[in-house]
Parts: sequence; C-alpha cells; structure tokens
Amino acid sequence: MRARFSAFAVQDEPYLLDSWHPSTRPQTLGLDPLQRWVRLDVLATERGALLDTEGTVEFEAHHEGGVLHEVSRFVRHERLWVYLGPLEFTRT
Repeated sequence: MRARFSAFAVQDEPYLLDSWHPSTRPQTLGLDPLQRWVRLDVLATERGALLDTEGTVEFEAHHEGGVLHEVSRFVRHERLWVYLGPLEFTRT
C-alpha cells in the first residue's frame, strides 16, 4: 500500500499499472500532474499475512485539496500482492 501511495506521489504510472491485478487494471491512469499527495494514514488491515491470498487495507490518502478514504482489496497474483480494487471509497 505504501509503495502504491509513493508511486502516486511521484507519478510512477508504470509501477501503479504493474501492481494492479490484470482483471481490473485500466489501460492508462491519466494521472494529474498538478495533484500533490502529501500523506498516507493506514487505518486498518485485514488478512494479508504470509499465508493469505487476499486482504484489505483501509487508508486515508491526503492531498493538497482534500482526502481520499478507501478500503482497498489486494490479492496474490503470481506470488505478488496486487491491487484488485476498492470495496468502498470517498473523496473530500
């Protein structure tokens, strides 16, 4: 999760796409070069341990204009953890 946040912060679209599950991955992200991500707060995690195949992370990603709150789903794909998609999210 922290690596994906850092990738958003530095506009590393290739990493973000590579760490996204192929079944839900978009072709491109269209990142906004003016968007400045400043802080990540991980609020909760569920599963995602060494022997798990899926897990969730609840977080708040702060940017200069507000906050993105999301509960994200992650799964193992080819032995790596990848982002599957949101269970829920809000932007403020």
